[in-house]
This record gives sequence, structure tokens and C-alpha cells, in this order.
Amino acid sequence: MIKLIKDIIPGLLVCFFLALIAIYTGKFIPTLGPAPLAIFLGLIAGNTFFTNSIYEKGSKFSEGDLLAYSIVLLGGTLSITEIFKLGLSGIVFIILQMIGTIAITLYIGGKLNFSKKFKILMASGNAVCGSSAIGATSPVINAEDNDKGLSITIVNLTGTLLMFLLIPIAKYFFQMDLHKTSALLGGILQSVGQVIAAGSMVNDHVLEMATLFKLVRVIFLVFVVTWISKKYNNLASKEIVTDTEIFLEKETYKKRNKKLGIPWYIIGFFILCVLFTLKLIPMELSKIFKFIAGKFELIALVGIGMRVKIKKLISQGPKATLYGLLVGASQIILAITLIKLLKI
Repeated sequence: MIKLIKDIIPGLLVCFFLALIAIYTGKFIPTLGPAPLAIFLGLIAGNTFFTNSIYEKGSKFSEGDLLAYSIVLLGGTLSITEIFKLGLSGIVFIILQMIGTIAITLYIGGKLNFSKKFKILMASGNAVCGSSAIGATSPVINAEDNDKGLSITIVNLTGTLLMFLLIPIAKYFFQMDLHKTSALLGGILQSVGQVIAAGSMVNDHVLEMATLFKLVRVIFLVFVVTWISKKYNNLASKEIVTDTEIFLEKETYKKRNKKLGIPWYIIGFFILCVLFTLKLIPMELSKIFKFIAGKFELIALVGIGMRVKIKKLISQGPKATLYGLLVGASQIILAITLIKLLKI
């Protein structure tokens, strides 16, 4: 435990101090704000001065654990009635957008001759929740580390680009309408952190509703991974030559399926959300939750930026980057079409 904490500290400290710089600098650039600055600073730092592996566990902790804690705390600031504002059309939009994204990603990946495992990782990452979805899908199909690392890099880079691109698109097509803009951001962007960053560049109302759209997407992670485990379980099998190996392979597969479920931070979010709705969380405490959640989010955004490795993208050539950009463009077209058809 002590060793784990020591391993996390270097990268976590870098993320913390860069988040402070983003907060300070954001005061002088109010139109941009600290959230996108945090990602930019992390991107620059992670590809220049802090490339040593010593910072990896800390940036990963910031990107994953701290962001999860911030999501839980966010539940203590929202009433359950806010979730109902998504409406039936909002839920249908999320489902159709996810199904469409998976189908499009697999199709484009096939045309570009990528491996089946890499296509599946890209599909789950883009459709649900970026790195978290890729992490949940990887053991189900026994994905190689190279495929996992590259898919996380491409998905994070695509999401970072879309984070800035979607706002002018929302302004052009929807005149920054609250529901439509929130659906666009929450229905497309790959990670919760990117949704939070993009929403904060618009206003607090869009930030909250876009995050709700995104969290509902994350809830569907269990269905996506379960579907992948049933449809592609043959990809997880290895060459088996003895009865013992057959037994071990079956046990491993059972363990994988037992691990599938709704992420703990989503459950925590809804528990605090219910408590806040029942007025069991005082407003003073709710304000503290919001303050801490905001700071955790910024540190997490730095971590997201630090984990986008430009060298890895260059080493893989333009083909993988093209894949991500084509998927991102397709997601935008699909989302705009669905938002208009469903009259969100």
C-alpha cells in the first residue's frame, strides 16, 4: 500500500500543480476557462518534460480515480428531478447514438483493415466512456497491450479535438439550446472529463445536463460489454491443449463475466443524488461537494492530457489517427440527425 502511494505521488503532484496553473491562467482567459487549459497543460507536460514512466501511475490515478470521486460528489449537488429532464427522447437518443457509433466504428475499422480486437476496443471507447470502456472490454476479448494503448490514445485525442469543435457546431445548428447542446456534448464526447470541460466552456446549466447525458451513457456500459462478451467470446480463447487448460480458460471467462457491472462511481452518484433530493444533504455540505468535485475534475483533466502520447500516434502512422477522426466526424453527423429527428 505504501509503495503504491509512493508510485502515485510524483504524477499526482504534477497534475495538481498544473491544475493550479490552469485555475490561475483561466482567470485571464474567461472565455476559455481552466478546464480546457488543464487538458492542454497536461498534453504539453506529458509529451515534453514529464515523459518518464515515474509519472504514469499518478496521471492514471488522476484521470481515473479522482474523476470518479468528483462524479460521486457531483451527485450530492443535483436533484433526481434533474435527471428526468432528459426525457424519453433523451434516453432513446443515447441508445441509438451508442448503437450507431458501434456499427460505424466497426465498419470504418474494417474498411481500413484494422484487427477485429482493435475495432472492438475503438467501438466501446467511442460509444460509451473512453478509457474506462476500453479497460472493461479488454479482458473480455483478451486484447493485446499494444491495441489497448493505441485505442486509448486515439480515443482520448479524438475526444479532446471534439471538445472544442462541438461548441461552434452546437452554436451553428442549435443556437446553443440547453437540451440540444447538452445532448450533443454528452452523447458524443468520449470521456466524462471531456464532457465536463466542454460544458464548462458554455455555462453551468449545460455542464450539469451534458454530464447527465454522459452518465446515462456510462450506465449502458454493462450492456455493451455483456454484448461484446457474448458475440466475441471466441476472441478471448487461446490455444488449449490439455483438460487443465480448458478448465482454467472456463474459470477465467466466468471471472470476466462476474466483473461486468455498473461502475461503482455511477452507483455512488445516484445514492448522493437521492440523498440530496430528500434534503438529507444540507446545502452547505452540497456546496463543499461542488467545490471539491470541481478541483478533482481539473486535476483529472490534466491527467487525461498527460496520457495522450503524441509519439505513439506518430509511430503508428496517420492511419490510426484517420480512423479516430472518421469515427468522430460520423458521430457528429449521427448525433445532429438524431437530435433533429427525435426533437430533443
